[in-house]
Amino acid sequence: MSTFVDTWKQHDFAAVAVSIAARTPADVQRALARAGRGLTLIDLAALLSPAAAPFLEEMAALSHRLTVERFGRTMQLYAPMYLTNVCANICTYCGFSAQNRIPRKALDDAEILAEAGVLAGHGFEHVLLVTGESSRYGVAYLQNALRLLRPHFAGLSMEVQPLDQSDYETLVADGLSSVLVYQETYDPAVYPKHHLKGPKSDMAYRLETPDRLGRAGVKKIGIGALYGLSDWRAEAWFAGLHLDYLEKHYWRTRYSLSFPRLRPHEGSDIAVTPFNERDLVQAACAFRLFSQEVELSLSTRESPHFRNHAYRLGFTSMSAGSRTNPGGYAAGEESSLEQFEISDERTPAEVAAFLRTNGYEPVWKDWDSTYDGQNHQTDLTAHVR
Repeated sequence: MSTFVDTWKQHDFAAVAVSIAARTPADVQRALARAGRGLTLIDLAALLSPAAAPFLEEMAALSHRLTVERFGRTMQLYAPMYLTNVCANICTYCGFSAQNRIPRKALDDAEILAEAGVLAGHGFEHVLLVTGESSRYGVAYLQNALRLLRPHFAGLSMEVQPLDQSDYETLVADGLSSVLVYQETYDPAVYPKHHLKGPKSDMAYRLETPDRLGRAGVKKIGIGALYGLSDWRAEAWFAGLHLDYLEKHYWRTRYSLSFPRLRPHEGSDIAVTPFNERDLVQAACAFRLFSQEVELSLSTRESPHFRNHAYRLGFTSMSAGSRTNPGGYAAGEESSLEQFEISDERTPAEVAAFLRTNGYEPVWKDWDSTYDGQNHQTDLTAHVR
C-alpha cells in the first residue's frame, strides 16, 4: 500500500530549496492572480519564495478576505492539557528529551479531572491532550484519559507519539476527534541530527502517521514542521506537498496547519535557521491562498504583540492561557516540568475580550460529541480546587 513516503521520496529537499529561491516576481504575480481559484504546488513555491516579499501586503489582504469568506470573523480558542512529560526520545530541541534531568510526571485520574475542571471553568469545550512519547503511557493510558474527559468536553484532540492504525481506531471509538502530528522536519539530512534516539528516530514511520490516521477515520489531522531546524521555505513547501496528498487521498477528513517556532527549553542550545515573524506571516498567507479549507493555528509560542496583529491574516484558531507542563493548570506544577516557554501569557478571557473588541467571535469548541451519538457535558465544578 502506497503512502506519503512514496510521494516524499520523489522530491529532493535541497533541490526544492534551490527551486523556491529561483522563483521570480512574475511567478508570484501569476499565483496571486489565481488566488481563490485553485493554486498548484508551483504557485505555492512562488508565494513562499524571496521574490514574494514585496507582495506581502497584497498576500495578507487576500488571505484575510478568503478566510472571512470561508470561516467568517470567528476564531477557535483551544488549550493543551499536558498529561505526561515522560519521553523515550532524545531530541535536541525539546524540554521533554530523555537526557534532560527534569522531574518527570504523569497525571492520575484525579489530576486529569482537576486539569479539566480548570479548563472547563475558562470556557473551553475543546482540549488538546499532549504527552511525551513513551510506551509506558500508550494506548491504554490515552484510552482511559479519553473516557474520563469525554463526558465533560465537546471535542477531544491529542498530540502524542505516532501509533498504529488499529490503535487510532480504538481511540476514535472512545471519543478522539482529531490528532496533531508534526513531522518536525521534512529534510532527510537534518532529521537524524535532531532525533538521536528513541522511536521518533524512525523518520518514515512518522511520515506515514497521517496515512494511518486517514485510514482510521480520524475527523481532523494536523500537520506541520518545527521551523528553525532547516530551510523554512522548503519545509513549508513539503508541508504543502503533504497537505495536497492528504486532501486527495482522505478527502472526508479536515486538516490543520501550525507554524511553531523554536522556543527556549530545557537542554543545550542548538543552531537555529532563520524564521522571523515576517517569514511566519508569509508562510501563513501562502497557505491560505493555496488552500481555502485548511485551518491555520497561531500558538502562544508567539508574543501578544505579534498575535494581536497576525490573527487576521488567515488564522482560524489560537491557543490561549496555555501551560506546557503536566499539572500546570490546577496544581501549579513547577515550570521545570514544561516542554518549552510560552510567550503570550494572557488568560483565555483576556484573549477572548481582545477578539470581541476587534469584531471577532471566540469559538470554544471544535467538534461536538453529539455528532458521534454521545451526550455531554457534566459538571466539573467538584474537581476544581
